[in-house]
This record gives sequence, C-alpha cells and structure tokens, in this order.
Amino acid sequence: MYRYDEFDATMVAERVAQFRGQVARRLSGELTEDQFKPLRLMNGLYLQLHAYMLRVAVPYGTMSSKQMRRLGEVARKYDRGYGHFTTRQNIQYNWPALVDVPDILDDLADVEMHAIQTSGNCIRNVTSDQYAGATAEEIEDPRPYCEMIRQWSTFHPEFSFLPRKFKIAVTAAEHDRAAVKVHDIGLRLYRNDEGETGFEVIVGGGLGRTPYVGHTIRKFLPKKYLLSYLEAILRVYNLEGRRDNMYKARIKILVNSEGAEKFAEMVEDEWAQIKDKDIDLPREEIARINDYFAAPAFEKLSEESAALEEKKAADKDFARWVRANTAAHKAPGYAIVNISLKPIGGIPGDISDVQMEAVADIAEKYSLDEIRATHEQNLVLPHVKKEDLYTVYSALKDADLATANIGMVSDIIACPGLDYCSLANARSIPIAQRISERFADLDSQEELGEIKIKISGCINACGHHHVGHIGILGVDKKGEEFYQVTLGGSGAEDAALGEIAGRGLSSDQVVDAVEKLVGVYRERRQDNERFLDTYRRLGAEPFKEALYEAA
Repeated sequence: MYRYDEFDATMVAERVAQFRGQVARRLSGELTEDQFKPLRLMNGLYLQLHAYMLRVAVPYGTMSSKQMRRLGEVARKYDRGYGHFTTRQNIQYNWPALVDVPDILDDLADVEMHAIQTSGNCIRNVTSDQYAGATAEEIEDPRPYCEMIRQWSTFHPEFSFLPRKFKIAVTAAEHDRAAVKVHDIGLRLYRNDEGETGFEVIVGGGLGRTPYVGHTIRKFLPKKYLLSYLEAILRVYNLEGRRDNMYKARIKILVNSEGAEKFAEMVEDEWAQIKDKDIDLPREEIARINDYFAAPAFEKLSEESAALEEKKAADKDFARWVRANTAAHKAPGYAIVNISLKPIGGIPGDISDVQMEAVADIAEKYSLDEIRATHEQNLVLPHVKKEDLYTVYSALKDADLATANIGMVSDIIACPGLDYCSLANARSIPIAQRISERFADLDSQEELGEIKIKISGCINACGHHHVGHIGILGVDKKGEEFYQVTLGGSGAEDAALGEIAGRGLSSDQVVDAVEKLVGVYRERRQDNERFLDTYRRLGAEPFKEALYEAA
C-alpha cells in the first residue's frame, strides 16, 4: 500500500491550511457563495439539496484499518454517524457543517487521506479492480500504475481546468470489475502475442446524458510510455474539447464527433512530439512505487481447509455466504471476502461509524490490515485465510454486515437521488429498498444468480443505470416521479448500453415491473444462464411484453 512521502504530506497540509482561510472568509461574508463555489469544489465540498456534502478520495479503493477507523470517527464526530461509499470508490459525508470541514480535512490528513480532485473539471480519483493484488486472474497488480497516474495528475498545471471532469480506470484482469470501457480513459493491462506487457488504451466511454462505450485507440502501449501517452490524450482533449456547452464538453463527445480513428491520429501526432520529453517515469521511480505494492508475506497454507468445510457443513447460512461473498485468491489457503453494504431494505453504500470500526478491526486481525472499496458500493477484505473465514463471518454478522447477496438481485447500485441531490428528478433510495425487500429471500436470490440492477435519480447517471442488466432512471413527468427502464446493459468486459424498454412507470408500478422481468428470466433461462445471457438470447420482446403487462 502506498504511503505519503514528504511531498504528499506537505501538499495536503498546505491545501488544508489554505482552505481553512477560504472557509473563514465565507463564514464572515467576505466571500459570496458564488465566489466560494470554485474554491470548495477544489476541496471536494459540494452544496446538495439540504446541506454540504464532502467527498473523500480513496485512491484506487485501497485503505488501511487505520484509515477506515478514522473515517468512522469523522462520521461520528462531524456527521450523523454514517458515510456513503460511491461508484468512484470514494466515501461521502452528507451532513458536515461548513465550519467543521477544515478540521475534518486535518483529521483525514493525519491518516494520509484528503478530498483533493474529488470534484471539479480535473482528473478525478483513479479507480481500479477491487481484487487487485489478490486475484490470480490478473497478470500483475494494476495499482502501481494507478498511483503513478495519481501523482502525475495531482495539481497538473495543464489539466486542472479541463473542459469537464475526467475519469480514468485501470484493470489487469480478464474479468473487468473496474468498468474500464465506460470511463473517459480505460486502461487494460495485458500480455501480447510476443509476451510483452502493456496497455490497451480505451477512450471516450461514459454514461450520463449521452452514454457511450469507449473506443480502443491503441491496442498495445508499452508500460514505460504510460504517462506520456495519457498526457497526449489530455492535451488533445484540453485543446479540442468544447467549453461552450457543459453537456457536450466530455471527451466522449469529442471522440465520437471526430471519429475514433481521427482522434487516435491526433493523439499519436501529439505523442510523437512529447514521448521523449522526460514525462515518463525513470526506471528507479517506477521501482520505488512498485515496492509499495509488493505482495504481502502470505503464509504457506494448504489450498483446502478442513475446518472451513466442517463449518460450512454445520451452518447453511455460512455456507451460502461463502458461496456468494468470497472469491478465489492467488495464494493457496486464502480467500477474497466481499462485504455487502446492501442489507435487505437498507440504503446501498451506507455504512455506520460502528460498522466502519468493526471492519477496521476485522481487517487488522484477519486481512493483513487492508480494505478495498468497490465501484459497486461494497467493501472487500482482500487477504483472508480460509481457516479464518468463519470467525470473519461471525464478526461481520455481529456488525450486520454479512448479507450474502454479492452480485445478486438485491446488490443494487443506487445514487443518492432526490433524497439528497439537487440535480435529481426522482428518488433512487426508496426504489432500491423496495426492490430488495421484494426479493428478500436469499435462497431465491441465489437460485436466480447474477442480476445487476442499477438506479439513477437523473440523467447524470451516477447510479450507472445505462449498464445495468436492469437499469432504472428517475424522470420528472409534470411534477411526478416516474421511472424509465433499460434492459441488457453491462459494465464488464462485454460492455453494452441498455435499451430503453418503453414508457416510464410510476413509483407504484416499478417494483412490480422488475418482478415481472425477473419472472420472464426465471421461466425462460437455460443451463443456469445469467439474466443478461437470457436477455441477449431471447431479445427484448418477451421482457417488454411482461413489463407493460405489469403496468
């Protein structure tokens, strides 16, 4: 795990001190809200529907127990006793008082955390696979490259005021858990036919008002040129991206208006001018960063655990949790543990201060002091011995964090919606809660298998509804909340945008409609197909018929 050096520590401390002065000027009336807005946004502070909201960066989703414990303390001391994990692997606090925000940032700086570049038209928090460094699927840990990008992009003088916000994701596994194809830049680390390791560079993905799946503009980029190639992309975007219309300012608009082939040519031309200009890191610096992500000293264990098998045989709920919430680890005798933040009837992504401290304690004892946040609003303990799984499960159960539903119908992504957000048209959270309650039976959920439901309260798509197997978009219809359903989306390696099924549904209709859609899948699936596989095989019509029969 990366640790701050003296430059990081100084930079964060100076930014907190600077913002403390800006907050004092706002509170005294010296600054108006309009004057204060660009200053607070540079420090991750938003003004939402009812209060300020502070977004804290969790670079590439990796945290220590100490950091998680501090997040819990902040929730208790300065907020209402909880935080909300987002689809950017960050955490948000929904109720901080403005006067307290500098103190919050000071407390976070003590544990090497901050809120820099979690807002504004800059390069945002770089995200990655939550299983990075733990799964045998990957060819190498992608997080060192995320860290290189973080250091390169933080306060970059050319890219601090881009035409629009900018998001980068990196993966190194065959199964894409980072949704790289729907980011401004997605990077897939792989080994080519010659045995060399490098990146597929995907540009122009994104959701929101005009959703696109990204285009591959370079099939193979040698690793040593990562930063100079990114710089070339950002330079082209900074010069050519639109600034006259915020709805057309994202790089996806530029790529798709110019065409992917022409955009790639523009990038290659720019790159040819800068690739040998000392932008890329020297070998020694790459080695230094890589050392921070060296694999832990895993114990030499047997792949099988007799104690684990005994506990599974004796406790069916535990056995279900193991099936649903654990994944294979690269080290024999270890497992990856997923912690669901989607209890039945709960608010997706929310976690209390007490629960944060419980996760910190568990990670410190049983996961080599490491925790991950996922872009699906859950948490991960990446390195747990199989022989410790029952103890971990029991501790999570005591903290109400042992719901066995990862990837299932109640593991719903939902934005804060109209309960918090001033941009929203409709509520997301109550719809998610009602759907999870309708499908509360975990045996039934397990039988249904993977179904990804994603809900957004407005067209900005913070709930990623475009790439849900079932997507739900809140819309305003003459002052009433309605919901548009999309079908067949995916944010994984088979990325696709969902198709609009038809007219919007009222709040009273939407949960019944989801149940009808799942019913078609249950009746028509073959050979344990996923919902998405059945949809792709059958096409939209049987699902549309059921949807509007329900309406």
